[in-house]
Amino acid sequence: MSKCENYRGITLLSVPGKVFNRVLLNRMKDAVDAPLRGQQAGFRKDQSCTDQIATLRIIVEQSIEWNSTLYINFIDYEKAFDSVDRRTLCRLLRHYRVPEKSVNVIRNSYDGLHCKVVHGGQQTDAFQVRIGVRQGCLLSSFLFLLVVHCIMKTSTSEEKHEIQWTAQNQLDDFDSTDNLTFLSHTHEQIRMKTTNVAAVSASVGLNIHKGNTKI
Repeated sequence: MSKCENYRGITLLSVPGKVFNRVLLNRMKDAVDAPLRGQQAGFRKDQSCTDQIATLRIIVEQSIEWNSTLYINFIDYEKAFDSVDRRTLCRLLRHYRVPEKSVNVIRNSYDGLHCKVVHGGQQTDAFQVRIGVRQGCLLSSFLFLLVVHCIMKTSTSEEKHEIQWTAQNQLDDFDSTDNLTFLSHTHEQIRMKTTNVAAVSASVGLNIHKGNTKI
């Protein structure tokens, strides 16, 4: 508890604020959800992270049965919701044709955002927070999905190293909000995927958590 990095930012919002964010989310999500990658299952209608886990287990079992080499890399971001670049969020919202009025409302809700640290029953002075999204806000998970979609689409646009799932389909990764799972047949391919994603992630303020990322 005494380590500064062991913190969890929680935003306490008013009930009217939560209702307003729900209305705003309902107006945006259907139009923005459509172009998101099918590999992303976190916080999406008719998508299931449980199904992804079951699919991954089947892939592992079949790889053992067929004596096929399989590399899996589980990626976790370090303080993901607290680190994402807000300018990137606004740019992505405009890219997906979210009305400018809605983009401005979201941007203005973060302008001048201040937080305090509570430790040992005492509060620090308020300080301004210029990065990240609010944990506890209905919009935050939706906004973060856009960032992950951008990262994965950009980092995998050139290199294709999928595994063969069925006769017609290949799989490259599974995504559950900020938790990514890469699949590949060789160690070099998995290394290239991870390197590409790490570089693109850094450009939007996200860093891969080295301690929680496992092959």
